[in-house]
Amino acid sequence: MTDYRANYAMVSLQEQLGPDPNALDVPWATFSADESDVHTFDVPTADPVEPYVQMQVYDVGSYDHELLINGQALSGFDLPTGQGWQYWMDTVTSARLREGENTLQFQRDTTTDDSFVVGTLTVNWKEPVD
Repeated sequence: MTDYRANYAMVSLQEQLGPDPNALDVPWATFSADESDVHTFDVPTADPVEPYVQMQVYDVGSYDHELLINGQALSGFDLPTGQGWQYWMDTVTSARLREGENTLQFQRDTTTDDSFVVGTLTVNWKEPVD
């Protein structure tokens, strides 16, 4: 039987997505229009299991925005809707983590006029204990 330990990577985005840079009063957030920057994080194991992501998001008005991990969208809806700050957790099922550098990026549903902010994300996984 393999023993596992929990591990994680924190990624700070602090980015506003939306059609209008003045739609939200968040002068501390970088305006990124329809896509956030591509952010990287490292996974130190070749066998990450049971991954999930936790995220802080602000003023999300549509369920149809996407979170991409290594270029693959998560399954289902990726962000919660709600006014103000929300904290959300989603499993990483359709996307895969890999050993070494991984990427994440948000893409806004451009069929809406929704503006929102992505704060900090934590990507979690279990890894075998040596």
